[in-house]
Amino acid sequence: MYKVKSVFEKEAKEMRAIYCQTLQELARENDKIAVLDADLVGSSGMGAFFKEFPDRAINCGIQENNMIGVAAGMSAAGMVPFAHSFGPFASRRCVDQIFISCAYAKLNVRIIGSDPGVTAAYNGGTHMPFEDMGTLMSIPQITLLEPTDSAQLKWMVQELENAYGVYYIRLLRKNAVGVFEEGSKFQMGKIARLKEGTDVAIVASGIMVAEALKAAAALEEKGISAAVLNAFTWKPLDGETLAEYAQKCGCIVTAENHNIIGGLGSAVAGSLARTCPVPVEMVGVNDEFGEVGTEDFLRKRFDLTADHIVRAALEAISRK
Repeated sequence: MYKVKSVFEKEAKEMRAIYCQTLQELARENDKIAVLDADLVGSSGMGAFFKEFPDRAINCGIQENNMIGVAAGMSAAGMVPFAHSFGPFASRRCVDQIFISCAYAKLNVRIIGSDPGVTAAYNGGTHMPFEDMGTLMSIPQITLLEPTDSAQLKWMVQELENAYGVYYIRLLRKNAVGVFEEGSKFQMGKIARLKEGTDVAIVASGIMVAEALKAAAALEEKGISAAVLNAFTWKPLDGETLAEYAQKCGCIVTAENHNIIGGLGSAVAGSLARTCPVPVEMVGVNDEFGEVGTEDFLRKRFDLTADHIVRAALEAISRK
C-alpha cells in the first residue's frame, strides 16, 4: 500500500501547497467541504481555495475559539469543515471549544495546527507548539495525526473527506523530506513499518521520521539492526504493533518534535507498560519552552537529530 523511497530529499512542493491542492480537488466533487482560517490564509497557503470557493471559505480573524465554534455549527448543518491556525492557537487556545462544541457534541470537524515544534523557527516560543498533541490527547475519541511528507498528507486529507469525528492534523507548512512514494496508502490508526530490525525499534513521527532513518543507517554501520516505525497516528495508538516490535527487539526509542511529557514517548511507554514492558528511551523536547532560531539550530538545541537517536538507541540496548 505504501512504498518507502530509496533516497530521502527535500520535496519540491511545500506541504501547505499540497494541503490546499488536495482540498480543492475534493471540494470540486464534494460541496460539503469548507475551509476556515484564523487570519492566516497566506500562511496556510489556502488563498487558491478561498478564490475558487468563496462561499465555502471563511476567514474568522484572530478568534480561534470562535472559529472552532463556527466549525462545529457548520458540521451540525452537514458541512465538513477544515479549520486552520498555528499549532498552539489551534490547540491550547481553544481546547474547551474542541472538547465541548466538537468532541462532546459528537460532531465532524478537522482542525489543522501548523508549524509543529521547531519548524516554527523565527516565530519563537509563543508560536512553537511542543504541547499541542499533549494538550488534546486526553479528549475522548479525538484522533491525532502527524503526516510525514506530502504523500502521506495527501492520503490523510483524502481519507478525512468521508471519515466522521474530530481530527487534529499537525501540519508542517514548508518543504518536508520525502519518505514515501507518491500515491502511497496507509491505514488510519496503524503504524507504518519503514524498515525491519531486530536490536532496537525506533518509533518516529513528523520531521523525526527522516532522522530516524538516518539513525538506523548509522546504527547499521555499528552492526546494530534497527527497525523504523512511523506512528503518524498518535491517538488511537497502534499498541499491537508496538508490542510486536518490543517483543522482537527488546527495547524502543521514540522520536518526536514535541514535549516527551504527554507526547508520543509518553503514549508509547504507557501502551507498552500494559502489554510488553521493555526499556524505552525518548528523543524529544525535555519539558522546555521554545525559542527563536533557525530550524537547524533548534533541532540541535533540543536534541532532535539522528545523532541523538543513535545515542538513545545505544542507551536503550544497554538497558535490556
